[in-house]
Order: sequence, then C-alpha cells, then structure tokens
Amino acid sequence: MSDKALYQQKKEAEIAIWKSEIVKLKAKASLASADAQIEMNKHIDALEKKIDEGKTKLSDLIKATDEMYESMKTNVESVWDSVKTAFNDAASKIKS
Repeated sequence: MSDKALYQQKKEAEIAIWKSEIVKLKAKASLASADAQIEMNKHIDALEKKIDEGKTKLSDLIKATDEMYESMKTNVESVWDSVKTAFNDAASKIKS
C-alpha cells in the first residue's frame, strides 16, 4: 500500500473516531437544560464544520498528484491540528 493510501486510511480512521465522539457529546447535550443544550449544540456544530473542512482537505490531498502531495500534506496537518483543538475545546465546554 502506498504512503498516500496509508495516510488516507489513518486520517479516515481519525474522522470515524471524531464522529463517534460527537455522538457521545450530542447524547450528553441532550440531557442538559434547554439553555445548556443551545450552547452545547453551537460547539458541536462548529466542530462538525471543522471536521467537514478536514474531510475536504483530505479529499483534495488524495486527488493531488504525487508532486503536490507533500506540500498539500502540510496543509492537511494544519487543518487536522485545528480540528483537534476545536474538538478538545468543545469537549471540555460540554463536559463542564
């Protein structure tokens, strides 16, 4: 399997983990008061948008030529870091 395919597989696994964590966050939010649910859902929505951005960047990377792959990979990693930060922020705000 090529490096590109392995990288894609790894990132898709991370997306699957994030999606399962979002399900847990939504369940927790559903148990909160109405005002808290509104606030929690804002964080969850922002997180889902970040994940969608990551999926788009990953898709672009997979379509890239081998020459463009390495430079685009740095961009994907940057977006991934942003998603991780957003996820940690949302999770900490919802768990509090």
